[in-house]
Amino acid sequence: MLTRKQYDLLRYIHERLKETGVPPSFEEMKDALGLQSKSGVHRLIMALEERGFIRRLPNRARAIEVVRLPEAAAPPVTRPTGRFTPSVIEGNLGRRRPAADEPDDSSARMVAIPVMGRIAAGVPIEAIQTKSDTISVSPDMLSNGEHFALEVRGDSMIEAGILDGDLVLIRRQESADTGDIVVALVDHEEATLKRLRKRGASIALEAANPAYETRIFGPDRVAIQGRLVGLIRRY
Repeated sequence: MLTRKQYDLLRYIHERLKETGVPPSFEEMKDALGLQSKSGVHRLIMALEERGFIRRLPNRARAIEVVRLPEAAAPPVTRPTGRFTPSVIEGNLGRRRPAADEPDDSSARMVAIPVMGRIAAGVPIEAIQTKSDTISVSPDMLSNGEHFALEVRGDSMIEAGILDGDLVLIRRQESADTGDIVVALVDHEEATLKRLRKRGASIALEAANPAYETRIFGPDRVAIQGRLVGLIRRY
C-alpha cells in the first residue's frame, strides 16, 4: 500500500534509472515532487525501502536500485483535498459481472468480521471496545488468523493513506516487525494506531503526519493487539 507521493517518487526513480542508468539526487527528487525539504524525500525513501520497492546499496553515493514496482499500473486514487489515499479494492469492485445464467457466489464467499469500536489515529483516546457491529469483507482482503475491524478517529496516519472515518482491518497478533502499522495498547488503557519502531529496549509509536510527535515507551508499557492488513473506505 503506497501513498501517492511514495508512488510518484518510485516511478520517478525508475524512469531516471531507465533513461540515464543513474538514480536522481535528493535535490532532484525534492524538486520533482514539489517538496519543501530533503527530509521529506528521506522519509519517502525509507518508506519505499521498508516496503521492499527499492534497495539502497551501502558505501556508494546515490546508489538506489528499484526492486519492484506496484502490481497496479495506475497510481493510487487521490481526493481533491490533496490528502493521501491508499489503493484499496473494496467488495466486488473490479470483478467480472456474471452472465444472466451464471450464478454469482460473491455473497457466499464474504466473511463476517467484528467491528470492535473506534481507534485513535492521533493522541490515544480510548481502549478497544467490545464488539459493536459486524462487516462483510472478501476473504482476499484477509490473511491467516483471527481478524477484527476498527473505525479510525484522527488524522495522524494520513501520509500512510489512513483517514478519519476509515475502517481498518486488523489481524490479531501479539508481536510485529519494525515498520508494521499496529494497534498498540499503552499502559493497558489507551489504544492507538501507529507505525511500530523498535529502538533497542524501547518501543516507538510513530505517526504518519509531521504534526504529531513520535512517542517512545518502555517495552512493559506497550502491548501489541494486532497488525494492519487492510482498509475499507466509504464514500
